[in-house]
Formats: sequence, C-alpha cells, structure tokens
Amino acid sequence: MFHQFNISLRPLLLNTDTAQYAAQMLNTLFTESIGAARPVLIVHGLYGSGRNWGVIAKRLSDRGPVMTVDQRNHGDSFWSDSHSYHDMANDLAEVIVSNSGPMDVVGHSMGGKAAMVLALTRPELVERLIVADIAPVAYTHTQLQFIKAMRAVDLSKVEKRSDASEQLAAHVDDPTLQAFFTQSLDVKGKRWKLNLDALEAEMSNILGFPQVDGVFEKPTFFLSGATSDYVTPDARPVIKQLFPMARFAKISGAGHWLHAEKPREFEASVRAFLDRD
Repeated sequence: MFHQFNISLRPLLLNTDTAQYAAQMLNTLFTESIGAARPVLIVHGLYGSGRNWGVIAKRLSDRGPVMTVDQRNHGDSFWSDSHSYHDMANDLAEVIVSNSGPMDVVGHSMGGKAAMVLALTRPELVERLIVADIAPVAYTHTQLQFIKAMRAVDLSKVEKRSDASEQLAAHVDDPTLQAFFTQSLDVKGKRWKLNLDALEAEMSNILGFPQVDGVFEKPTFFLSGATSDYVTPDARPVIKQLFPMARFAKISGAGHWLHAEKPREFEASVRAFLDRD
C-alpha cells in the first residue's frame, strides 16, 4: 500500500549551480514494509512520476521500506523554472535527510543522472547506487517532440485517459508511450501534471550532464536494456572515473524503459545487487 506525503524541505548548503534554494514541497510515496533492509529511494525519469514505479516498489518492499518521489516539474511536486541536475540532487538529498538516511538509490534515465549527481556531491547519503539505462554524459537526441505531442492534445475534449491516447496517436506511434504520457494527465483538472514550459526551456540541461568534482567510491550498478543505445562502450571510461566500483549488466530484450518492458527481470537484478555482500 502507498502512503503519500508532501515533505517540507529545508535548505542545505550543497554543490549547486543555483544561487537561491527556497524551501519547497516534494511529493513522496512510501510503501509499507515489515522488512529491515536499508530504505530504497526510486527516482523516475523524464515525463514520469513516482506512481509509475508502484508495482516494483511494492515487490521490493518485502525486504525493507521503499520510497518513490515525483521530481520537480513532475507529478504532484512543485513547479520551478529551474530543472538542473544539481537542483534535482538537492531535492533528493532533502528527502533522504528528512527520513534519517542514508539510503540505497535507484534512478532511471533523467532520474539516474540526478541520482548520480547526488552520489557524487553527497556520498554520505547514498550507500548503493543503481543507474538504469543512462550514463553521465551529454546526449544529442531530443525529447521535445513529446512535449509538442502533449501540447497538441485538446484537453477540453478529454473525458478519460483513452481520449488523450487517441489524440496522442497522431504524434506518438508507440501505444506504450501513449499510455505512459497519459499517466501524467489530470483528467478532471484538464491539465498535464508536467511543467512543459520549464522542461522545454531546460531540455539542454536535461540532455547534458554537469561538471561535478567528486568520486563515488561505493557499490554502483549500471543496468541497461540490451536493445537500448543509451549506455555505450564509449561511456565506460567516464563511468569508471566517477564510479570506480561500477558494475555493468544488460537485460535481454529490453530497451530504454527496461523497468516497464521487463519488470520482473529488472526487479530481480536490483534485488540481487542490493542484497549482495
């Protein structure tokens, strides 16, 4: 069962590109557990939310508490003009500190980059790090076409999620992606629970990776989809420089959304890494 809380955040003195850091509210979902393992924090990717990870969080909760967050400009968390990875790492640090960390952290795609910056800047808050299908490098592709697709939906004609999916189909061929995007739609409020303006303006930062002076010398697992091209052999030297204890594995038959395409295999890989001596 999920319990949803808005956590009041206190400013911390962290490595940040932003001069001002105001106290904010970050939406966090807690999964009940009777296990005694160290808590796990799951961080979603671009256009996602904590609820996207509900099934995996519930299955992992047999070993210990699991928390999922809505990152800034996503889900039920606050909106901000800034969407840098240092800002997102600050947000995650506040969640961990507010819950008497440290924690094991799992981050996918954009969430993986935020988790990496957190581990590099505040290593005392992270014990084990799992990075799902992303590397600490800049990418040249763009995700702006999906913002355009969501903006093209006439929300006044949407009475249920399938109505939005039908409109998205004109711009997004993959039904899985159509369903994924509509999870971030407030049907009753007729609005996207994504700050599309900020995400568009900050897309270059989202695709990039900031300069970070730090090394994370704890167990790190880079888990990728075998059919994805997000983590290439060229990225391994950079990964090993920043994360010298990094291990690598691929999930057969999975692409970038490996946790959705192969959830059981993903869960098993995460569980094995977290439970290893």
